Amino acid sequence: MPPVFAHGRLRLYLLKLLDEAPRHGYEVIRLLEERFQGLYAPSAGTVYPRLAKLEAEGLVTYATEGGRKVYSITEAGRAELADRGGELADLELEIRDSVSELAAEIRDDVRGAAGALRREMRAAASASAAPVEDASWAAAKEELRKAKQEWKEQARRAKDESRRAREEAQAARRQAKEAQERAREEVMRIAAQFQEQFAKSGGMLGNLAGSWLGGTTTARPGDAGTATATADAAAAGTAAATAAAADPHWAEDLTPTGDPARDLDRLLDRFRDDIRDAARDHGVTPARLAEARAHLASAADRIAETLRPRR
Repeated sequence: MPPVFAHGRLRLYLLKLLDEAPRHGYEVIRLLEERFQGLYAPSAGTVYPRLAKLEAEGLVTYATEGGRKVYSITEAGRAELADRGGELADLELEIRDSVSELAAEIRDDVRGAAGALRREMRAAASASAAPVEDASWAAAKEELRKAKQEWKEQARRAKDESRRAREEAQAARRQAKEAQERAREEVMRIAAQFQEQFAKSGGMLGNLAGSWLGGTTTARPGDAGTATATADAAAAGTAAATAAAADPHWAEDLTPTGDPARDLDRLLDRFRDDIRDAARDHGVTPARLAEARAHLASAADRIAETLRPRR
């Protein structure tokens, strides 16, 4: 029999079934059997160990109902399923191909059995002077007719499944391409906004820093707060030219998806979350805001420059 699931594919399909609804092991086996038109059903020794492994990895969990374990997908399981969306579309196509191959084997078996039956009947008729009884002959013909009919039905369903699989795979690839293009456009839009903000705020910050550093403001007794704000603003004016030491391990826990545009979008989300956490933990003053704006403008300019095609 041709392989039904390639390495690691059954694990992915189990996550898909549990994402649809919580299920117990027997229900998973029954659904897989229905999915394969009754041509294949995994054994309990195949399904239950994989469910246990998924549970150990934190991708699924279970609750005991009526003495049986009912498995449910976790948020970590949904995250892995989302990261492997394109792979899941290919898996659907592979399953339909497996159905076609299994149907082809059944067809060959039916043909072989029918041929052997004809040969045996001819041999029996030749070896015996007595004519073959009408009832036996009619029963054999009926069995042959049923076998042919079953093969035709299996072949028709396999053909329909293969056609639907091709259509679904094409739609999934088209949607993935459109999502990638939208992500790219969004990244370019954000980069353009950063550049625009930098262009608007850069001159103002430079003028303020120049006036403050040039000594045009005279400190008076009791202006300690003003002096502190002046020092902070001066630091903001020069922040864009000072590169902070980058953390070489930043965001390395994000597993690559194989889609650069999507990976960049996830990095931007992490960047935004880190900035918000820092603002929540340490607070934001006008001077710190000005300095942060200068850093953001510099980072946006460098990232936009990196994303531009090189000639």
